[in-house]
Amino acid sequence: MSSLIELAGITKVLKGQEQPRTILDGVGLSLDAGQSLAIVGRSGSGKSTLLSVIGLFDRADSGSYRLEGQEIGRIPERRAARLRSSHFGFVFQRFFLLKHLTAAQNVAMALVNGQGWLPRRQRRTRVMSALEEVGIAHLAKSRPAKMSGGEQQRVAIARALVRDPKILLADEPTGALDTETGTLVIDALLAATSRGCGLILVTHDRDHAARMGRIHDLVDGVLNERVAAR
Repeated sequence: MSSLIELAGITKVLKGQEQPRTILDGVGLSLDAGQSLAIVGRSGSGKSTLLSVIGLFDRADSGSYRLEGQEIGRIPERRAARLRSSHFGFVFQRFFLLKHLTAAQNVAMALVNGQGWLPRRQRRTRVMSALEEVGIAHLAKSRPAKMSGGEQQRVAIARALVRDPKILLADEPTGALDTETGTLVIDALLAATSRGCGLILVTHDRDHAARMGRIHDLVDGVLNERVAAR
């Protein structure tokens, strides 16, 4: 059975400057269902660029990108948008919640944008299930201003999970949180892997990285895998 994600020879060059700079240099990476991995590296090393390529927000200049065995590195943007909706959930350092909406309404927006309007009862069931999965169903009617940073981030995770993605991409999701709250957020992300979701975490936090099944270091555009942390 093929991996969820298989990257081979991925190269990305940053242009528009006096000297073009290679951000990704022959990157290879694989991820199976239920696996978790961390990508670590200094600021500006290309971690977020790699995540953007994986999430189909950006395209590599060369190399192969296979999703469930299908080459998708050169697909049209319309198809890329469909795949982002059907296969991926995204969690960022900033929560990107709509302040005038409740937690449940923020999560429901992912269903509206990705799948059109579901019947009200079905929509509510999926939203509440996602909120329960991250431990904040009791905050369904609360607005962001009434929540802590960690609670807001868990709403953002629920929003990523509500479409039942196959792959979660998390870019520094604990960067603005204290240690205890960050741990709860990582707990919520790892819980998704128990039902077969693949997880790629970009982080500066060594402790969070160590909780992933594999750790990759990105240095000078080259991605190298460490010995598994567990």
